[in-house]
Amino acid sequence: MAVAAAIVGSVTAGAASPVPGTPAPPQLPPIQAQTLGERYAVNRGYIADAERAAHRLGDSYRESHLRQLGSPVRQFLSFDAQGDGQAVEVLGDLATADRIVVLVPGADTTLDTFDHLGSRHASLSGGAHALHDEMRRLSRSSVAVLAWYGYRAPRTMSRDVATTARAEEGGRRLTTLLGELRTANTHAPVAFLCHSYGSVVCGRALGGMSPRTSAGLAGVAVFGSPGTGLRSAAGLPVRVPVWAGRGARDWIARAPHVSWSAFGTTLGFGTDPTSPSFGARPFGAGNSGHSGYLEPGSTALRNLALIGLGRGSVVSGG
Repeated sequence: MAVAAAIVGSVTAGAASPVPGTPAPPQLPPIQAQTLGERYAVNRGYIADAERAAHRLGDSYRESHLRQLGSPVRQFLSFDAQGDGQAVEVLGDLATADRIVVLVPGADTTLDTFDHLGSRHASLSGGAHALHDEMRRLSRSSVAVLAWYGYRAPRTMSRDVATTARAEEGGRRLTTLLGELRTANTHAPVAFLCHSYGSVVCGRALGGMSPRTSAGLAGVAVFGSPGTGLRSAAGLPVRVPVWAGRGARDWIARAPHVSWSAFGTTLGFGTDPTSPSFGARPFGAGNSGHSGYLEPGSTALRNLALIGLGRGSVVSGG
């Protein structure tokens, strides 16, 4: 019981706090097709301001990452430089895309790991670029990929990573994003591709959706998942295809699939989404390790790109 209390108490204790001198995010226009360029430009200016602030504060580590994120060729739908930060990068033309994919990351995602997390393809931005390239290789359709760091991702070496608290918040934000995407692009089906703890975020979003709030959602794939917080895909309040895959070298296979509630939060994430009892559609993930699903040339990347394109009939099985 003491352990459970400590875990619950840590849920908010690990949240990043604004660093004095770091500018707050700017006011942005609503997300609409005609305002996307303005949002990208305002965020680009904000990143430059945050980079200068990091320089004044003597934070050369954050300064160097902000310099890279502030490249004039990058498009950020949202950005917050405070603490661990928030960032939603858009690859492709969101307003005119025929398909939209939202890549939802797992633990240890911060502004400082956005472009490199052990390796380039293991990071959120690197994985999103690999996915975007693979989708374009497989289809002539216009595609947009969002690298969505839109929630407070937990750290692997923290108690938060064993609870659903961060996922509750992230799930609500992900549902809000889906509605915003509908205003920016009224015709493109949207797929959520959810890695590791990000699959818990997606599980929370799906579990709280209604037919109205799920409009436009064409499919969900979870990979490297410790569980989604859901008992089964069949029990969802909305009917969308749910896919699950796990690489042969992924250590997450050893994670216990338990779930119990204590002190207002849930510990553990329940049913293994790759198990027959969960009822997801299996997809092949080859020999991927936990951070290797979006590695160029991998079986997992190809199948995830096909799911994002809505070509489930040619996805190879698990």
